Amino acid sequence: MESAIQTEVVTLIEKGIAEGHTYQEYRVQVSELLKENKSTGAQQSEALTNYSMLNDRRMKRLDKTLKIDEAIIEQFKNAKTNITWLVLTEGWCGDAAQSMPVINKLAEANDGIELKVVSRDAHDDLMSQFLTNGGKAIPKLIAYNKDTKEIVNSWGPRPSEATKMVNDYKAAHGALDPEFKESLQVWYNKDKGRNIADDLSKLL
Repeated sequence: MESAIQTEVVTLIEKGIAEGHTYQEYRVQVSELLKENKSTGAQQSEALTNYSMLNDRRMKRLDKTLKIDEAIIEQFKNAKTNITWLVLTEGWCGDAAQSMPVINKLAEANDGIELKVVSRDAHDDLMSQFLTNGGKAIPKLIAYNKDTKEIVNSWGPRPSEATKMVNDYKAAHGALDPEFKESLQVWYNKDKGRNIADDLSKLL
């Protein structure tokens, strides 16, 4: 039974890779949909479009200004690897807007890392195999070796320090409120992708 489940997951991952976009294609897709007042994903609302607009600006800024620690860039450049990073995400997701530019820059540092991006909602069966505490939290990065057909690792939806902040806040307050979500974005802006890059360097 376990091997049958494993085979199903591999099939879903390979379908995701085949249908996936490059990071640049994903960025264009988000921007083009915004011209029609739409976001990526199955649900459409004014709120989701507004989040997407904000995130589009965030990603544009980070694509231009992001500087990753040289030691981590060197680590990626020198790593002997041949994997695909398949990322499930949506344009309206604030955590994804902070993570995707970092993920892209690290993947660009190593020819042995292929980055593919897919819509969570369009790949619901795959997303359901990589839940976080029972939820379809994004972004979710799946590190997959196409040669051995193995899931090497996975990461997401948040870097380790942000995950601790979220868990601590939920333990104290029961749920995340708008005030916390704002403070989390402030943390991301101050951290400048360091925690994300450090986490992802451990996946090599």
